[in-house]
Amino acid sequence: MNFLTRATLASLFLLAPFSAMHAQTQQSAPSATPDNDLYSIRAQAEAGDAQSQFALGNLYFRGRGVAQDYTQALIWYRQSADQGFAPAQNQLGNMYEHNFGVKTNYARAVAYYHSASDQGYALAQFNLANMLENARGVRRDYRQALALYHKAADQNYPDAEQEIGYFYQCGFAGKPDYAQAISWYRRAAAHGNSNAENQLGYMAGEGWGQPQDYVEALSWYYKAAEHGNADAQENIGYLFQHGTGVQTDYRQAMSWFYKAAGQGNSNAENQLGWMFQFGQGVQPDNGKALAWYRLAANQGNQNGINNLRAFTAILKQYDDSVWDAANQSATDAAIVQAQRQERIKDLVRRINELDADAAEQDNFVDQAEHSGKKNDAMGKIFNALGAVGSVQYLLQAQKDRAESATLRGQLAQTENQAQFSANVPEP
Repeated sequence: MNFLTRATLASLFLLAPFSAMHAQTQQSAPSATPDNDLYSIRAQAEAGDAQSQFALGNLYFRGRGVAQDYTQALIWYRQSADQGFAPAQNQLGNMYEHNFGVKTNYARAVAYYHSASDQGYALAQFNLANMLENARGVRRDYRQALALYHKAADQNYPDAEQEIGYFYQCGFAGKPDYAQAISWYRRAAAHGNSNAENQLGYMAGEGWGQPQDYVEALSWYYKAAEHGNADAQENIGYLFQHGTGVQTDYRQAMSWFYKAAGQGNSNAENQLGWMFQFGQGVQPDNGKALAWYRLAANQGNQNGINNLRAFTAILKQYDDSVWDAANQSATDAAIVQAQRQERIKDLVRRINELDADAAEQDNFVDQAEHSGKKNDAMGKIFNALGAVGSVQYLLQAQKDRAESATLRGQLAQTENQAQFSANVPEP
């Protein structure tokens, strides 16, 4: 069986929603939060200033100067949004889209994005376009999405410029137009978008809309890699691994794969598994190959899944000692680092789910208190439940928050251990 089935070099990637959300909070949050600034922001927020309410929500959302608290963030964002402040409306859309402190609700996310987008807020226009592009909470509508991306791009929002290039590359709103795609990618790259730089490298390497040019491809990949783009780092590694446009250099390939894998790039993890299985530039190592394949597979990487399944079958053909030896704990520092990154992602996911569950229990308590005073069908149900029902909801909310706090402690400890070393392991 051919283990290595090369995935597209990020040519069909979609911008990760979480990355978009994180970038927005970075742009909108205050740059510093000493005690006097926090006091001033809170005083102005309590006085009803929408911008200060939004700023205070950001502090709670990110845990800057205060303990991270999505419930408090929601309270202040909602007060700001109720006054029509577009950044707060957009951030509420993000929270409903990505399960931050509330259960995922695409319909509400779309509604908040719409409110902010209608005010000309570029980030909300981008987010709403992304929902339309991916049919989240709305019917897929490429033309409307493209129109919104153009509105955000008119405000020089780089991610929107890059997405327009992607639309032209794939022909989502008409026939593919590589010349237009390249033009928009170059515009986004000029504004610092590393995804666009990576795409320009891919198109140069494939000869799309231009003569095939591996020198130019590598040049763009290097620019994106210098900006920390993991896809570009993995692409450089792949070129050196296979001698595409360059001399085959396994040491270089592995070095770049390590950098990309350090950021959780599943393609790089899969490639490292391949190199350790077949001894490309290193001594074959069943344990390391198995560990890297598992890391890729755990992220849903199909090549990693296939390779893990096939390699497992090979190892189990021998006596149990071969399989047992390959399953020993990984001692490679890069593997341990990648495993920590995987644990961080899992902890963040679990914390978000618990916080959302706790907020939902709070809503049930609020409904019980208000509906119980009514004489309608819902009121009668809550009257029947009485105080017992409210207590149950409160206890469950407390339990969820206690578990979330425990996981936050584990997350902080894991993050402290997982500071990625700039020293790339030598193959």
